[in-house]
Amino acid sequence: MIPNSRPGEGAQPRPRRRADDAWLERWLQTCSDLARLQISHPMVDAVIDEVDGRMIRIGDRWLADFASCNYLGLDLDQEVIRAIPAYLERWGTHPSWSRLLGSPVLYEQVEAELTELLGVEDSLALPTITLIHMTVIPLLAGSGTIFLDSRAHKTIFDGCAIARGHGATLLRFRHADPGHLAELLATDTPAPRVICMDGVNSMTGNAPDLPAFALLARDHDALLYVDDAHGFGVIGERSPDELCDWGRRGNSIVRHAAESYDNVVLVAGLSKAYSSLLAFVACPTGLKQILKTAAPPYLYSGPSPVASLATAPEGLRINRERGDRLRYRVHQITRRVLESLAELGIATPNTTGYPIVEIPLLRPDDIDEVGRYLFDHGIYTTMAVYPLVPKHEVGFRLQLTAANTDEQVAHLILTLQGLAERFRMRPEAPVSLLRRSG
Repeated sequence: MIPNSRPGEGAQPRPRRRADDAWLERWLQTCSDLARLQISHPMVDAVIDEVDGRMIRIGDRWLADFASCNYLGLDLDQEVIRAIPAYLERWGTHPSWSRLLGSPVLYEQVEAELTELLGVEDSLALPTITLIHMTVIPLLAGSGTIFLDSRAHKTIFDGCAIARGHGATLLRFRHADPGHLAELLATDTPAPRVICMDGVNSMTGNAPDLPAFALLARDHDALLYVDDAHGFGVIGERSPDELCDWGRRGNSIVRHAAESYDNVVLVAGLSKAYSSLLAFVACPTGLKQILKTAAPPYLYSGPSPVASLATAPEGLRINRERGDRLRYRVHQITRRVLESLAELGIATPNTTGYPIVEIPLLRPDDIDEVGRYLFDHGIYTTMAVYPLVPKHEVGFRLQLTAANTDEQVAHLILTLQGLAERFRMRPEAPVSLLRRSG
């Protein structure tokens, strides 16, 4: 049952600004939509008081959680939870060496499993994808040239901006447009050359034509650097016995596209599908060895807390044993939501059927009321507000996980129906969203 109690009366009031904060007020005007929502909206900067499965409590309001990135539901998996105390007994809570000083063998074991799963020469585990972008992209680019997808994730852009500050040239190509990239690659630019882009996009849920970009990288002696944070654990290698068209094993976009790792560096994390504070670079062994002494996170960062690190080997074990069944579950409920949107005439840019469903609004100014409607009807989701997204993409994002129940999905669909009746949704003609049902 989806509870329908009203929002909590006892929430702590936001601190009042002082009169001498005029400079802050002027600055906030540059991002007034986001600032307004952060102050007034219950689904922005919310404090979550309790979790019960994929239900969350904010004050005395229980909501179905469709904002989680824990695609396989391993954050709630009892096998994973029960396994953690043994790791704590062996390693304590947080052995505080940098990896260059002393690397717990857990890392070596996880890297070996990742290397086998991905079918890559080697892999290096580091704390987060953000740290990887900030440190590895500048190292790869040197004083050469970066070709950046214009809609790459903000953390990729920030890593490229750091590289530019260190002497690299930065050129941007149109999103997912290999033709425009080919034009830029044909110009005389300094080497080394690095192409930076996302795999599965974190807003649209779509993936680029990876073979086309990989071919360009090889033809122009460039390196293709791909962040597949939302694809790893979800999509994988194709097989005649796959349960659905997401493929098997969840071993990321390179294997899903039947590509090789020639001129390709794959970056992804275990913080989403595997619910573990860990990320990795999949790369040749020679590059891994250089990164060990040149990448600051390996030299200076402390390790992931043991309780979180333990979820990586345990999650990889579960992936081997029943990961494809979990992915099939997510595939099926995502299909239900996408088919319902098509029936309601609600547009989404999602053309792949992957479990990230963005719903842009016809009128961006409706964002406050739409968000409040979702909250009041027991749906918690990610609000996509300006300037985090362009004005024409203001809306909200749904993410489906294996831990979402059929009842929660049914309630979501009923709420979307009510939303379509009350607000003017973008009425673009529905696209054929799923290639085949599996």
